[in-house]
Parts: sequence; C-alpha cells; structure tokens
Amino acid sequence: MEVRARARAALGDPARLAIVDTLVLGDASPGEIGHALGLPTNLVAHHIKVLQGAGLVTRTRSEGDRRRTYLRLVPEVLASLAPPALGAAERVVFVCTHNSARSQLAAALWRDRVGGPVASAGRPAQRVHPRAVKVAHRHGLALDAAGTAYVTDVVHDGDLVIAVCDNAHEDLAGPAAPVHPRLHWSVPDPVRVDTDAAFEAAYSDLADRITRLAPAVAPAQRCPE
Repeated sequence: MEVRARARAALGDPARLAIVDTLVLGDASPGEIGHALGLPTNLVAHHIKVLQGAGLVTRTRSEGDRRRTYLRLVPEVLASLAPPALGAAERVVFVCTHNSARSQLAAALWRDRVGGPVASAGRPAQRVHPRAVKVAHRHGLALDAAGTAYVTDVVHDGDLVIAVCDNAHEDLAGPAAPVHPRLHWSVPDPVRVDTDAAFEAAYSDLADRITRLAPAVAPAQRCPE
C-alpha cells in the first residue's frame, strides 16, 4: 500500500504523468523528454527525481555515449497501481432481486468480454424483461428470455458473487442470508423507468464495471469454459 500511495502521489502532477506516458512504449533521455513535452531542463530534472523517488522510473547510462543517461519505467510498480487481485474464483455469479435484467445483462457481458464460467440468479421473475433482451441483442449478446433462477439453486462455494442492485445487496447482507455477495454494484433499476434509454444506461454501467473488474479476477477463472 505504501508503494502504491507513493506512486499515485507522484503521478498526481500532469507533467509527471506526461513523462510516464512518454516512457510507456520506449526509453528516453531527460533531454529527449524535455524536448517532447516542451519542459525546461530544471523542471524535467525535478520531476524525474520525484518519479525515481516513487520507484516509477530508473536511470541507466548509455552504452554508446557514456555521458548520456536513459530513463525507463519500472513495470512492477506500474502494475501495482491496478486493483488487487480478488483471488481464485471458480465462477462469477451476478445476483439481482428479480433476475430479470441487470444480472442477466451482466452475465451476458462477462461471458462475451471476459469468458469463463458465469451465471446469474435472484428471485426469478416470470421472464427476462423484453427490453433487456432487446438491448442485449442490439449489442450482439446472447440472452435467454426464459433463463431465470433462484440464488440458492445457483450459487455454490467458490463462486465470486456480485450483487448488481441495492435490494439484493441489502437482502443478502445479514448473517442468516443464504448467500453473501463479495461485491456490490449500485446499478439503477431500468425496469422502474421502463424505457430503452434506461436499459441502455444499465448496460453501459455494467459494461464499464466489468471492464474494471476483469483484471482483478484470477486468470484461472477467466479461461474458456
């Protein structure tokens, strides 16, 4: 945590962030960085000192012109800025109160974008909401209009359970609850508004959250089914 805090503090300055961006794809000398970013020599030297102190960059001497030095990123420190891994999970299960829209969309998104075992559950409605099916098909996702299930029939030990609505999170928060979600996503209920725009907003919210979560899930879970 201390390493991550120092790195994030160092990157809080726009110029230092620009220097790191410059070094992502290749090494550069301080002079080259100053020229590329339009920064004076003394300011470049200051920012490099801060970045070195945070462990984000190292300096090596040129094997050609021994007077010149080059800066390179330290990938391990950059990698530490990503969310910590959640550990091994046999499967991801998205739960929602009625298992008729948000949980279904989340499972379809995960299956399409990440892969690996995934399911959805809740207190089943009679069917998946037609607008959820519509928005899924519009984005090229497969969604079974009849595919709903009870939480207790789906969730097993070893699952990474994610509540994608406030009601499911609160219903399953008590010690006597049959399932305890590990993560909670407060995605507004599109069924209450019941417009295509509301379902599209829920889809976008879920897609963004899945993009952020995927790198934190153990690679073993993300292999193909």
